[in-house]
Amino acid sequence: MGHDAPGLAPQMHGIRRAGDELRVGLERQERELLAALCAQLVAELGGGGEPDPGLARLSPTAYPDDETAAAEWEQLARPALEEGKLGALRRVEATAGQDRIGAEDAGSWLTALNDLRLVLGTRLGVTEDSYGVELESHPGLAVYAWLTWLQSELVEALAAGL
Repeated sequence: MGHDAPGLAPQMHGIRRAGDELRVGLERQERELLAALCAQLVAELGGGGEPDPGLARLSPTAYPDDETAAAEWEQLARPALEEGKLGALRRVEATAGQDRIGAEDAGSWLTALNDLRLVLGTRLGVTEDSYGVELESHPGLAVYAWLTWLQSELVEALAAGL
């Protein structure tokens, strides 16, 4: 963790409320990782083709027992939902380097962090029973744990303003 000049308090690490904004205290490498994860998921979502289980987790079938209703929902609702997810990911990629974000950006961050965790967790096979048990067995689990921490920091900072 970086520090200010000698004699000053260490820099804040995490996300904290600062009036109407949120202060984002992340190391350069964390900011780069967050932006890269968002860019990668945007590319995967826009790639077409058959989604893997991680991507499929982002858009489950709305009506698994009704093919007609599922097709209608796919046509009417899915495009707007997907554009919202893509927009949130792009916004986080664009603001990952900022020290402060506003309420609108915080909403994008919540959406993107949730989607990143869903995809990664599904790909890694994370369940309530397995999470934490195998943390050292796969490097992706460390990224998953970090995303979980970052999302928790964001939720706590937002709750502090209520």
